[in-house]
Amino acid sequence: MKILNIKKINNKYKIILENGLVITANDHTLVNSNILYKKSLTEKELEKLKKEVSYYENYDKILKMINRKIRSEHEIKKELLKNEVSKEDIEKIINKLKNLNLINNEAFAIAYTNDKINLTNEGPYKIKQELKNQNIEEEYIEKALTNFTQKLIDNKLEKIINKRLVNNTKDTNYTFKQKTEIYLLNLGYSKEDIQNHLDNIHIDNSKLEKEMDKIYQKLKTKYEGYTLYNKLKQKLYSKGFTKEEIDNFIEKTSSLI
Repeated sequence: MKILNIKKINNKYKIILENGLVITANDHTLVNSNILYKKSLTEKELEKLKKEVSYYENYDKILKMINRKIRSEHEIKKELLKNEVSKEDIEKIINKLKNLNLINNEAFAIAYTNDKINLTNEGPYKIKQELKNQNIEEEYIEKALTNFTQKLIDNKLEKIINKRLVNNTKDTNYTFKQKTEIYLLNLGYSKEDIQNHLDNIHIDNSKLEKEMDKIYQKLKTKYEGYTLYNKLKQKLYSKGFTKEEIDNFIEKTSSLI
């Protein structure tokens, strides 16, 4: 097939063929395909050119990904598969990037962990699972997580729990601890570390009594006597108050007796 023209536009070349086909390629493609000074292409040479163009297009896309943010081998393979890149080209791209040290799972694990430590409240167990999902080798995960020291864990737990305490207006001591434990477990902290911090937490009783009194005042406009007593207990139980907290409140509220 006859080549009508080859135009250089910025860092790309436009190869215009006699059938109207226009192929945009970079200099690597032209050199590898050896067509810069040719007058025409055989079908075999045209197919080789198309493959070279496809390879470098996908390679350049991955380079842009890496330039924005360090990537794991798993992420790069996933992106290439999503773009329906051939297995042969995926292997070539991955190997080339590894040779250039642009794919390095050890460096990725460290950078990923440090970002999570500095930018999120995620705990070590969640980060470890996320790295496993990226198919990062176990030795690299363990090495990266050495940055998550016990002191750092304690500081993060203290900060998270204190913030939840400040924002807590309704939860009882029991409910607060229960909800906070579930929240922190989902964030990736160990049950033992969580319990060590929660054991020292005690909700201000005045806040609890204020909330119970609010419920009581609302119910007593509708009920009285034994019915009021039962309705109040049911409502307080549903709100998460313990039996001891409810009994103490009712004992102080003499009008219910």
